Amino acid sequence: MSVIRQIVATILIIDDNETVREGLAHVVKKLGHEAVITASGQAGIEAFKKKSADFVITDLKMEGTTGVDVLKQISAIDRDVPIMIITGFGTVETAVEAMKLGAFDFVTKPIQTEVVKLKVMRAIELVAERRLLRKADAQVEYLRGESEGKFAEMVGGGEKMAVVRRTVEKVAVSDTVVFIAGESGTGKELVAHAIHRLSKRAKGPFIKVNCGALTETLLESELFGHEKGAFTGAIKQKLGRFELADGGTLFLDEVGDVPPSMQVKLLRALQEQEFERVGGEAPIKVDVRVISATNKPLEVEIAAGRFREDLFYRLHVLPVKLPPLRERREDIPQLVAHFIAKLGPKTNPRVRTISDAALGRIMAYHWPGNVRELENAIEQALVFAEGEELTPVALPQFLQGGNEEDRLDVPREMSLPEILDDLERQLILKAYAKASQVKTETARLLGIKTSALYYKLEKYGIQ
Repeated sequence: MSVIRQIVATILIIDDNETVREGLAHVVKKLGHEAVITASGQAGIEAFKKKSADFVITDLKMEGTTGVDVLKQISAIDRDVPIMIITGFGTVETAVEAMKLGAFDFVTKPIQTEVVKLKVMRAIELVAERRLLRKADAQVEYLRGESEGKFAEMVGGGEKMAVVRRTVEKVAVSDTVVFIAGESGTGKELVAHAIHRLSKRAKGPFIKVNCGALTETLLESELFGHEKGAFTGAIKQKLGRFELADGGTLFLDEVGDVPPSMQVKLLRALQEQEFERVGGEAPIKVDVRVISATNKPLEVEIAAGRFREDLFYRLHVLPVKLPPLRERREDIPQLVAHFIAKLGPKTNPRVRTISDAALGRIMAYHWPGNVRELENAIEQALVFAEGEELTPVALPQFLQGGNEEDRLDVPREMSLPEILDDLERQLILKAYAKASQVKTETARLLGIKTSALYYKLEKYGIQ
């Protein structure tokens, strides 16, 4: 009730009888609300258009625009506003019809002050409830954006992905160049999208260029555009990606593949935010934030003379490092569930979950292709799955057995203690997934005490 009392509502009163209008306005003001009064239905509708009201009280029988007309037109503008009808004894049936059309309530003449007070208080309660619901809906939408929109498809609850999310949030608020490093398939483009969505440029365009998929000539034209007649086939002027990204973000994917001769032009565009189209002479200024990514070790490329050191330092201002999937195995069960939910409806709607045996094989595999390879594997498994559960039989051939060393992920460069630790971590993850992350059950499956399990979960960073 305290929320309701605090509301100061605007109440629109429509009646062609001055005594009735003034009497209702007096009651409304005594209750602490603002009264707006008009002498005709049309005037009331116009007043509502200029300033919406929280509650409308209208006479039913008026010359020209009637109370029913008022009800229909104001409801068309705002279907949530409560509207109360004033009716004489002989028009109660008409008032009932108005209720069927959506009127909040009605009062009969002669109007009793206490009845009006109760009706107004009840209407304001409804207004308060609707305001709270709208606020709750807005909060739900905001939280959905926070949890889904900000990090769309950046799935994983482990500590390594938590570090990535914290880094993304920090670099996003800046307008500085960002460099994303990670193996192929780790989700570099998803991170770039997340940075853009969280930045002050979120309402601007997000433009992507795959630098590794274009020849040198095509890459220059894609980045900077070209004038009509600049080269054979240039039949009209074309805007480049730098121009298209003006006011937003330009994502240079696989920037390590930019040819050396193009690196000079790219460096100038980054330094000066200025360039010329191919075949053009007039400089074009842009306001672009650049995010670049590569799966190549650029330090090695620099040492080999294939990548300019000055361009590297221009790109490598705010670094974001993405871990390979083999280093964040605790996220695999969540990723598998995500891909089943994402791909299942179109590929095989019957599948709802994955068996412990199938998940165990997925958990033990090395995943050199990272998250992209995992997604492809789940999509293949969905095609061949029968029933509601993914089983080992449905998995791709490389997960059926194949190379045991890869499947168990035993890197040769590890020492024996490191290998044993890694295998123990894998076994814990399998048991943890099988026990639906219930720690006491996980400990039982592993044959160890719960206190020992807590120690090992902390040791291996398993959330």
